[in-house]
Amino acid sequence: MACSLVVPVIDVQNNNFKELWPAMVLAMKTSSFIALDTELSGLGNRKSLLAESIEDRYKAICHAARSRSILSLGFACYKKLDNKAPDTYLVQVYNLTLLCSEEYIIEPQSVQFLVQHGFDFNKQYASGIPYCKGNDKGGSDDRGVHIRALFTELLRAKKPLVLHNGLIDMAFLYQSFYAHLPERLATFTADLSEMFPAGIYDTKYVTEFELRLTASYLEYAYKKCKLDNSRSMTSKGTGPHVHLEFCQYAGHMSSYVDYRSCPVVASTEGQTDICQRFSAFGWCPNGAQCPLSHDTDLIILQDEKGGGEKRKKRKRQRDKKKGGGKAAEESSVFEGAPENKRSHMEVDLEETPDDQQKAESCLESGLLTDNDGNTQQNEGENMKTDNDGNGVCEDSTDFRKSFTTDDDTNAKRDTKNGVEMRAEDEKEKLTDHQSKIDDQKKKADAGTHRAGFDAFMTGYIFACALTKKDGAGSEEEKDHQKEKEQSWLPTCVNKVYLSGKAAPLNVVKSTFSKSSKAHVHKMEIVWGGRV
Repeated sequence: MACSLVVPVIDVQNNNFKELWPAMVLAMKTSSFIALDTELSGLGNRKSLLAESIEDRYKAICHAARSRSILSLGFACYKKLDNKAPDTYLVQVYNLTLLCSEEYIIEPQSVQFLVQHGFDFNKQYASGIPYCKGNDKGGSDDRGVHIRALFTELLRAKKPLVLHNGLIDMAFLYQSFYAHLPERLATFTADLSEMFPAGIYDTKYVTEFELRLTASYLEYAYKKCKLDNSRSMTSKGTGPHVHLEFCQYAGHMSSYVDYRSCPVVASTEGQTDICQRFSAFGWCPNGAQCPLSHDTDLIILQDEKGGGEKRKKRKRQRDKKKGGGKAAEESSVFEGAPENKRSHMEVDLEETPDDQQKAESCLESGLLTDNDGNTQQNEGENMKTDNDGNGVCEDSTDFRKSFTTDDDTNAKRDTKNGVEMRAEDEKEKLTDHQSKIDDQKKKADAGTHRAGFDAFMTGYIFACALTKKDGAGSEEEKDHQKEKEQSWLPTCVNKVYLSGKAAPLNVVKSTFSKSSKAHVHKMEIVWGGRV
């Protein structure tokens, strides 16, 4: 019988940052790939973020990164286990609460959105991990345990970096923990290509161009991948599927862990009242007051049923666009929506100018936290208001099953997280630990650990994409694990999704661009061992 997935997310604050430092660094170094996500204090002018010129977009993003801050950083380390079933990953998820030590802008709507989804500003100002933006300030930035040094360890790990609609994330990470952003986009991409030699992967691009899903906002992509993975798992193992295992945390470490529950999908038969705007974007201007369903599971299942009809309606919509006039006016409303969802969206032309500005600039360019499909005052991709507990059946190893493995495996997992326990001790504490899970996972739906859990979802999508690629290979190809990892999703490496554009941003160093002076200096520090 299928069971829910419980994802442990380690809450990292200033008072436990040094204690957890060894575990975080080791998790990075031993991972196969690392997924990241951020929560931001705002983005400034939304229209500029969707400028026709990519260079102009970059300038707007730079302005936002220099004047706003990262409030929370989430990262999920996925380590492929060779001694387990194929495509089994040990996953460690961290959520870091940060506090910029310099002045920065925080937008009122951002505060409203974050508070509605569980962000604790009191905790941030009381125990956020401090950091300074821009170039190194000298002294403390050259040594010690701090967030900029952790980012340096991320670079030194030389692992593939996975984000979702990640251009804004990367700019904020660069400005906040690395150096002043360069003035030109070509210089920025040249720097990134050297900072992450194992490649940058954008799961929004992967979702649209590799997996070809109906929609590509984060929650939709994650749940669709989980549903497909569950079906593969339950079909007598006929297809490749992802297995997940999580470390356990005992003693005082358990007080640092929050649990995110992903329940089994509920029956949706007979339900058709889907909000088409939410279905397309993962966002709705009416938020919790919307009378239609924002249930992502229901949206996915109905998308699967209505594929043929949607194609016919999509063709009719294209014909309307060619006619101009009112149809042309309506077509602008659908810009940024998945093409095969546009014909299903109900449009109130009196609302469209304001709503479209929100939908285009906020949803697709990445407002606030996960940089894909969120608004500041409505539903985000994995935060729910009227459909709490919504989720799909877990298709991998349940978290609680990690207690019943052999001693060697348990010892290995515990050591990697800075916790050394014997397997028999773990089993004795199972009952007490499970009660803590039950208590804490009740709080998950309030929106705690958004950045951390979003990073987990991002990594999960990528793992599923890798599984589909691997499943199509020959036995000889599967024997070359190292070579295979170096060419993960070669059609998607260093391609970052750009809203409204047919082609992605290529993260490469061209013959016409040079690395920035600040980057050259930083790379000497990174590989010179000074940090």
